[in-house]
Amino acid sequence: MTPPVFAHGALRLYLLALLEDGPRHGYELIKALSDRFGGTYAPSPGTVYPRLAKLQEEGLVAAESEGRRSVYRITDAGRAELDARRDELADVEQDISASVRRLADTLRDELRASMRGLRADLAASAESARLRAKETARDGRGEARATADRTAADGASGTPGTPAEAGRGITARPSPERFTGESQGRLKEAEMIVQAFRDDVRVELRSHAAREPVTDVTLETLRTVLDQARIAVRNSLRG
Repeated sequence: MTPPVFAHGALRLYLLALLEDGPRHGYELIKALSDRFGGTYAPSPGTVYPRLAKLQEEGLVAAESEGRRSVYRITDAGRAELDARRDELADVEQDISASVRRLADTLRDELRASMRGLRADLAASAESARLRAKETARDGRGEARATADRTAADGASGTPGTPAEAGRGITARPSPERFTGESQGRLKEAEMIVQAFRDDVRVELRSHAAREPVTDVTLETLRTVLDQARIAVRNSLRG
């Protein structure tokens, strides 16, 4: 069983320590706790607000309305309790550091497991796409050969409706310029797909950053996912 992040009574003591630095809204306290844990843990409002209410009931914290939110500040009684429990607060800090390491290790293990599954999925998707592309190209070549055979047969039998060369059994071949134009068009489409993907990821990333800080775990996940996607695309192009 995973040990709790805060031991019994430790969170309320740490809330007092956070308020010692100045008055804060409940959301600001939650964010300060999340920052202290490097984004690996963030207490829910259902965890923080009952503690604040209890501290207020005990006279250790006072609350003032500020619009639709309450601002919490530590009272003199709260400072006196905090001073009397400095040793306990130091232990809480050590426990938090240990929890950060434990949570980071857990997230790292989960990330590695997810990456193994992602690599397998990307490899399978890349191989499937490569096979579909080969099948499409093969069907296209087969249709081209069939058309060429029909044209040659029409020319040999004197069937009208083909160029003069076809009448002599010579099939017309598309010019290199046509292939170049088609290739450039597909390249442009591929680049547009890559650009659209980049734009979508940037939008998602900025939306995430607006809600909560970008953590090291987020960066590592993004870096690993994109590296694996790049490898899968490269292998598909070289296959």
